[in-house]
Amino acid sequence: MTTPLTLTPDRNPDGATVLKAAGEIDMSNSEALAAALDDLPGRLVVDLAEVDYLDSAGLSVLFARAERLEIVINPLLASVVTYSGLATMTTVHGLESPDGTGG
Repeated sequence: MTTPLTLTPDRNPDGATVLKAAGEIDMSNSEALAAALDDLPGRLVVDLAEVDYLDSAGLSVLFARAERLEIVINPLLASVVTYSGLATMTTVHGLESPDGTGG
């Protein structure tokens, strides 16, 4: 059974626009993610720290908008973001650097 996706727009203390996601991102809800991202103008932080699953449909949404995104992930998503190449296209917080520290 899929965990529902919750999308919550917010602002960081520095004024940056944030879209917080929680649950699973897959083909059943990737259009909702795309619409939420498109509704928020300008540079955007996408907080995926509470996302348990991210499939290729969700990755496609992020790839298409990578130039305007900064992404926060949890360790569970690190390999997906790294091996897909998304980490080379935008800033990703939560990846371990070669010295073993967080990125």
